[in-house]
Amino acid sequence: MQWTDVLATRNSRMKASEIRELLKLLDQPDIISFAGGIPDPALFPTETFAKAFENAMSPEHAATALQYSVSEGYKPLREWIVGEMAKIGVPCDVDNIFITSGSQQALDYLGKLLISPGDTAMVTWPTYLGALGAFNAYEPRYARLDPFSNAEPATLQAEAAASSGGAGKVKFSYLSADFANPTGESLSQAGREAVLDQAEALGIAVIEDAAYQSLRFDGEPVPPIMALDIARNGGIENTRTIYCGSFSKTLAPGLRVGWVCAAKDVIGRLVLMKQAADLHSPTLSQMATNYVARAIFDQHVAKIKSVYSGRRDRMLAALDREMPAGVTFTRPEGGMFIWVTVDEAINCAELLARAVAEQRVAFVPGGAFYADGSRLNSLRLSYSCANDAQIDEGIARIGRLLRA
Repeated sequence: MQWTDVLATRNSRMKASEIRELLKLLDQPDIISFAGGIPDPALFPTETFAKAFENAMSPEHAATALQYSVSEGYKPLREWIVGEMAKIGVPCDVDNIFITSGSQQALDYLGKLLISPGDTAMVTWPTYLGALGAFNAYEPRYARLDPFSNAEPATLQAEAAASSGGAGKVKFSYLSADFANPTGESLSQAGREAVLDQAEALGIAVIEDAAYQSLRFDGEPVPPIMALDIARNGGIENTRTIYCGSFSKTLAPGLRVGWVCAAKDVIGRLVLMKQAADLHSPTLSQMATNYVARAIFDQHVAKIKSVYSGRRDRMLAALDREMPAGVTFTRPEGGMFIWVTVDEAINCAELLARAVAEQRVAFVPGGAFYADGSRLNSLRLSYSCANDAQIDEGIARIGRLLRA
C-alpha cells in the first residue's frame, strides 16, 4: 500500500512538534532542561485529586462518572467556570461554556470552524507553536498580527484574497494576551483595545488563548479581551471574542480539561464538532476537576505562583549575570517563560544541538514559534520545573556556550 497516494493534502502541513520531541530529553537525568513548558509535578494537588476520584467513584456518583454524557460538558464544572469568568469581567451563563479535552482541542476545533483552505489567520510573531500545529491542518495562510499597524482593512483583505486566488479571507486574530507562550510578554489594555478595533474593522473573530492568565506574579491585572469586548457591545452574545481557558497550568494537565467561553451561536457549532469527534470529554476527569477546583483552586494557585515567581526571579538574575553583551531577554510578570534573543548570526536550532552535546542543557529554539520559520536567533526558556541549583548551573552553561 502506497499511503502517499491516498493521503489528504493537509498532511503536508502537519509536522512533529519540536516541543513534544524535546520533552523526551527529560528522561535523560544528566540534562538540565528548560525546554518543556510544563507544570512542576511536585506541585500537583495529589491528595485532593485522590479524594476527588474517590468521591467520583462512590456509589452516589459512579454511574454518572462512567456513563456517556452530554457533549457540552459536566454541568457543575461549567457552573463553577461561570463564576470564575464573572470575577474577570465576563458575565455569562452555563450555555456559554463548552468543555474540551484541554485548550489544545479548542484550538483544533476553532481552526476547523473558521478556516477554509487559503484563508488567513493573523497570529502574533512569534506565537504558540501548538496553535500553529492545530491550525496547519486546515491549510491557512498566516499574517502577522500587529494591532497598531496602519494597514487598511481593505488592504489586508485584498492581500488575503490575492494569496489564495481570490477566494481567501482574513478569518481571525489569535493571541495570548497574558504571559504569552513563548515570550512571557503581556499585551497592554491599549493593545487589547487595538486588537478589537482591528478585528471590528476587518469583520473577524478574536481567539483569546488564556492558558496562563491565572499565573500573574507582579503588576496590575489587565482585563481579558473578552471582558473589553463585552463592555463595548453590551453582552457576551454580541461579542466576536472566543476565550479559551485551561486547568492544565493551574491544577494538572494530565486530566486534559479545558473550556471555551463564547456566544451561544459559537458554542452550539463547537458542540456539533464534539459530537462528531469524541462525543464528550471524559466525565470522570471533569468531575474530579470540579471537586478540586471548588475545594482548593484559589489557595493552590497562590501556592504555585509563589514557587514559580521565585524561579522566574532566579532565572532573570542568572541571565543578568551570565549572558554576554548583546543578548536580550524578556522580564515576564507571570507565566512560565522567558524569551531570549541572541546575535543574528547564531542559529539557535544549531545552538541547541551543541548545548545538548557539549553542555547537557536544553531549551526550545525560537524559529519554531514563527509561522514562517524565520528569526532563528531566539530561544525559549522555561523555569517552571527547575530548582535554584539547576537554574544557576544551566544558565551558566548556556552563557559559556554563547561566549564560545
